[in-house]
Amino acid sequence: MASVTSLTASVHQRLASALSAALPEATGADPLLRRSDRADFQANGILALAKQAKANPRELATRVVSQVVTGDVIKDVEVSGPGFLNITVTDRAITENLAARYADDTGRLGVPYAENPGTTVIDYAQPNVAKEMHVGHLRSAVIGDAVGQLMEFTGERVIRRHHIGDWGTQFGMLIQYLDEHPHELDHKAGEVTGEEAMSNLDRLYKAARKLFDSDEEFKTRARRRVVDLQAGDPRTLAMWQKFVDESKIYFFSVFEKLDMEIQDADIVGESGYNDMLDETCRLLEESGVAVRSEGALCVFFDDVKGPDGKPVPLIVKKSDGGYGYAATDLSAIRDRVFNLKADTLLYVVDARQSLHFRMVFETARRAGWLNDEVHAVQLAFGTVLGKDGKPFKTREGETVRLVDLLDEAIERASAVVREKAQDLSEEEIAERGAQVGVGAVKYADLSTSANRDYKFDLDQMVSLNGDTSVYLQYAYARIRSILRKAGEVRPSAHSELELHDAERALGLHVDAFAETVAEAAAEYAPHKLAAYLYQLASLYTSFYDKCPVLKADTPQQVENRLFLCDITAGTLHRGMALLGIRTPERL
Repeated sequence: MASVTSLTASVHQRLASALSAALPEATGADPLLRRSDRADFQANGILALAKQAKANPRELATRVVSQVVTGDVIKDVEVSGPGFLNITVTDRAITENLAARYADDTGRLGVPYAENPGTTVIDYAQPNVAKEMHVGHLRSAVIGDAVGQLMEFTGERVIRRHHIGDWGTQFGMLIQYLDEHPHELDHKAGEVTGEEAMSNLDRLYKAARKLFDSDEEFKTRARRRVVDLQAGDPRTLAMWQKFVDESKIYFFSVFEKLDMEIQDADIVGESGYNDMLDETCRLLEESGVAVRSEGALCVFFDDVKGPDGKPVPLIVKKSDGGYGYAATDLSAIRDRVFNLKADTLLYVVDARQSLHFRMVFETARRAGWLNDEVHAVQLAFGTVLGKDGKPFKTREGETVRLVDLLDEAIERASAVVREKAQDLSEEEIAERGAQVGVGAVKYADLSTSANRDYKFDLDQMVSLNGDTSVYLQYAYARIRSILRKAGEVRPSAHSELELHDAERALGLHVDAFAETVAEAAAEYAPHKLAAYLYQLASLYTSFYDKCPVLKADTPQQVENRLFLCDITAGTLHRGMALLGIRTPERL
């Protein structure tokens, strides 16, 4: 199915032709077209062009108008103010464009693929082995998943990487304790659940920590065990693998609750780059990018200084021979650029780590691993705050467990669904409750620009009013209900019909889906898609209030309005899916 040219693009093309006919030196100039509340579109580009050509803007605007071809797409154009153009499109063009999108049997709604797609490695959802996932892990997972889906939809080859924390000194303590208490992670008969796996790990971690802090001899044995681990001692590695496997049972259960698919092959933790660390350091030292300072291998930067005014380096290898995070991150860059052949490396990581990543990326650039063709970007996200505007903690001041948070959201959402449900069984209420609850948490996160902090307020999130996913899900379910009630009457586009203002507004917005998706993907900005979908549901509500669907005046109008309902539902469904949110057929 060919992609559909949007009305914005059609109008833009016609205006650009009229511009170059009226002012030949303006060939290729941008008419600066945007949606407007005064007409369907407004073009502001003539003001700047008139200034360049030393012409009167209103006169130039009038000349451009005389060159615009009206009829098929553009109904009329008028000059307004100092030289703006107000453009109205024909009802026929709106209906025909939507009909072309509706006819796309690939489910893409006529959305084109990006012109030059590349390969992006996206690093997100990075939990730690043997540690519980908390609210801080939520944003990386939710934002990363949505950005990955958006980019894939536009044709980008997306490789997902979950850089889990599965290496480091604490494993010496854990492995040594397991060696001395060998049955702590044994499973009784049957499948182990994620919750059981986590409580096994949690219990073992606390016991090992207590012993480590109170028993000097155990501490010495644990530290020796770190050396064995790093040297690749087979027995030590086998016990380490037990921790990784147990943690994965837990991770997968949390991601399943988040309604998010994570493939085992995409989990490449810190340990996955062990064999490269030595070579990474050698390459950096030989090229002069890193230098020895007080026994450590460091990279220095002119603009990174401590409070005392002294330069703060990126430490690649410590003076005791141990490797820092930087060595792993730089090795991961080499792997992603040279083995995975990525041209974009995208890191969905907390804004508090921005300085670390700035230094890592700059080091990789100096080493020649990143350049104008291959670049790295940190999609830095803000903090999750409580209702009081402070970082989100439990009453006891603990970090909130992610599982508890999701369970509470599902519980609240199930109450909302139960209250509204007319013909749903208990099983259906539970299933919808999970879809609405998890959708509410994801949408609250994704509807805020990633770099801003946001308040976690469950009452607001599961509200039926306002900018929430529940409002969008109910709009979708309402449309599906109307389409079911229509029975034998099929949705069908009738381009000869005049449209009501509410139909036009809805139709123009539906047509802008493709441009919104392209922009959200290119800018790694799922919040732009969320804002679009909220407006879509609002415009649908207004259309529903003003334009009777099944009781419209003529059979053609009934079919045409059902067609508008159906394409709106399809757009809501597709858009929400790109954000990782379900749209139940009945609520």
